[in-house]
Amino acid sequence: QVQLVESGGGLVQAGGSLRLSCGASGRTLSSSAMGWFRQAPGKEREFVATIEWNGGTTYYAESVKGRFTISRDKDKNTVYLQMNSLKPEDTAVYYCAAARVIDWIRDYVSPRQYAYWGQGTQVTVSS
Repeated sequence: QVQLVESGGGLVQAGGSLRLSCGASGRTLSSSAMGWFRQAPGKEREFVATIEWNGGTTYYAESVKGRFTISRDKDKNTVYLQMNSLKPEDTAVYYCAAARVIDWIRDYVSPRQYAYWGQGTQVTVSS
């Protein structure tokens, strides 16, 4: 069992920055991967970024590439999403998720591969 808790969301003006954090507790993450997803009202949950816990391999959605950076602190069991140059279209509830590597490697952009989810944190970008 893995428990995830997100924090760091809030209201920011376009062009601004936020850093989201996701603390993990429970089972070891040594064979896991972490991901960030977001969901806007009326839309499906979409992949944002992911990082393989052990080796640190990262992947990003094209919509955020160059603006967002995912990272992790293995000692703190925490994954981060640094969001720069925020746009109104980034407005969504952001969710942290964890997957077993054997699931993640199949299709890391699919929410179905992630077994554990945080409660979500709201990010609102005003114009």
